[in-house]
Amino acid sequence: MRAVALAVLLCTVLAFPAGLPAQAATPAAPGGRALQGPAFPFVDLNVRPAANSREVVLSIQLLLLLSVLTLAPSLLILVTAFLRIAIVFDFIKRALSLQQVPPNQIMMGLALFLTLFIMWPTLSTIYNQSFKPFADGQIGLEEMYKKAESPLRVFMYRQMGGSPENIRLFMRMRALPKPNTLADVPTEVLIPAFVLHELTVAFKIGILLFIPFIIIDMVVASILMSMGMIMLPPVMISMPFKLIVFVLVDGWSLITMQLVQSFR
Repeated sequence: MRAVALAVLLCTVLAFPAGLPAQAATPAAPGGRALQGPAFPFVDLNVRPAANSREVVLSIQLLLLLSVLTLAPSLLILVTAFLRIAIVFDFIKRALSLQQVPPNQIMMGLALFLTLFIMWPTLSTIYNQSFKPFADGQIGLEEMYKKAESPLRVFMYRQMGGSPENIRLFMRMRALPKPNTLADVPTEVLIPAFVLHELTVAFKIGILLFIPFIIIDMVVASILMSMGMIMLPPVMISMPFKLIVFVLVDGWSLITMQLVQSFR
């Protein structure tokens, strides 16, 4: 405790400049002259009624931008490869009867970097066609949004290329006509259809992952029952065998390779 108190006291002393007490005792300079001493930031926020319609539009755009930034994690999960990868990794932990190893932070970090690896061509297209022209002042905000939306729509539609049933489902619920091309599918229909498709694919992969480990659990449980060791939890015995099998077949590499190859 003494070391912690000394560390806190030292940080407190270093946080304030040596000349601050002397400056605090100095009266404010008349006429708004600059004060001598260490620089201190001045923050000013003016809120006033909009002078014209352009300022109203800019204020609304700022609110929309803040809303989009708030929803950015959800958008990252829903419109990229992250959803499928995260669910499959969770199935792996459950199939191996692991609760805390590997930690969720490591699994989500690996899922994030695999998502970047898979989405890199799409993200590069968005940067070159949308963000870079906008930063150079060649296009406006609305056109930047449209150019950024198009590669993501192509990615989502490409994953559902062989099974567009979810798109038809949401089109029927909205009473919309049957689409002939991707351009006929609204984004508010494409995103939930893509999410349902990713959930279905992830659960199918999870079922296939569970099958060999369920067999190991059943064999171990049968052996324990035949030996009369009913009170011993089968998970305690089967988990080391499942880990041995998983490591011997190089499970992480196989699952990672199959996940990456499952995306079109």
